[in-house]
Amino acid sequence: MMRKDSNMRNNINEIPSRGIGIKLINKIADELSYARTSERRNCLLIVKNFHPVTIPPQQTNQAGYLKRAVNFFSSFNFGFKQGQNRHFYRSYNQPTKIICLQLNTDLNSVKKVLWWVEQLEDLPIPEAVLQQCKLATIEGFTNAVRHAHKNLPFQTPIDLEITVFNERLEVKIWDRGEPFDIQAKLLEELPVIWSELGCMLD
Repeated sequence: MMRKDSNMRNNINEIPSRGIGIKLINKIADELSYARTSERRNCLLIVKNFHPVTIPPQQTNQAGYLKRAVNFFSSFNFGFKQGQNRHFYRSYNQPTKIICLQLNTDLNSVKKVLWWVEQLEDLPIPEAVLQQCKLATIEGFTNAVRHAHKNLPFQTPIDLEITVFNERLEVKIWDRGEPFDIQAKLLEELPVIWSELGCMLD
């Protein structure tokens, strides 16, 4: 693992930069933003929606009976049904898992990022979505190292957080570099490599 800032910068500069990272993230994400926070950091937000993996029928029989009973009684009580709907919206926006990680500005930490995301493998997330989440998170981290922190010390931290909800996951990556307009960057470079990204994700 490299410890000297000058070696870190040289290593980063040796990697060809075509802007493909942010384009790849944009193709994966259902929502994408990059904003300055009140702590003078930048937050890359990647949102990916999904349909949860179905639990095997033998594990859902009891839940199915309960759901049918609730639906039956709610047909006689509108007030109860309203309460049920409020509970549904609360549970939809209630995280099922939150994982956090802080790393130095070091491309050699990519393996740590990958192992960290693998904590989500036991959750009912479709395999394809999980793989896209891994790819987007790694691309977001390496972009922070190569671009946002290019001239910053090795010890400058990069913070990562993944929040999983019932039907979506949110990846947040905070850097301490200079902010930039992500939408302008996408519009500037998108036509050049759009077809390549399509091939990579098909």
